[in-house]
Amino acid sequence: MPDGGIKEDFPHIANTLDTLIKQNKIPNVILVGIENTERGRDLTGPSNIEYDLKFIQNPGGADNFRKFIKSELFPVIDRKYRTSNKKVIIGESLAGLFVIETFILEPNMFDYFIAMDPSLWFNENYLVKNYENLTKENNYENKRLWYAGSSVTDISTFTKRLNLKLKNTKGELIWKYEDEPNEKHNTIFRATKDKALTWIFSENK
Repeated sequence: MPDGGIKEDFPHIANTLDTLIKQNKIPNVILVGIENTERGRDLTGPSNIEYDLKFIQNPGGADNFRKFIKSELFPVIDRKYRTSNKKVIIGESLAGLFVIETFILEPNMFDYFIAMDPSLWFNENYLVKNYENLTKENNYENKRLWYAGSSVTDISTFTKRLNLKLKNTKGELIWKYEDEPNEKHNTIFRATKDKALTWIFSENK
């Protein structure tokens, strides 16, 4: 998980996983938290949009971040721990954007994808706007995507639009979109994490 530092989202996701495992709602998992160094850079693709640069001064590091995860982090985890061949990624806001971008651009990196309130407004909603072209060569067989949108208009507009495009995705993609109009951007992660994790692992319980 990006945003995976001890002072970030790691503790409450670790506690949630521990509870769900004890309740036999999900299988045993290894949680790997990646603490942020430069969050805005690492979780976004390139953008020259003035609006984006007001909030993220140095965007465009997502591809390098994915390369780090694939070439450095995965081998270390596989070497040190008793892993399976299934991989999951979970994130909210900019980390949710990174999850969706990875799902669209490099779906073979993970088997399961979870994104709460992904910042799909970024780069003039490039990922949603260009979804068909970006995914046309990809194979989504046996991939599972769960994502949710809150009441925040500049996010829910595009999570709903992505939902419509997912309906036309070819292949065996399994996905679920949760519209959460009663949740805010700062509440949706904690409000939905239990059902997201339960659903994403439901085939392997």
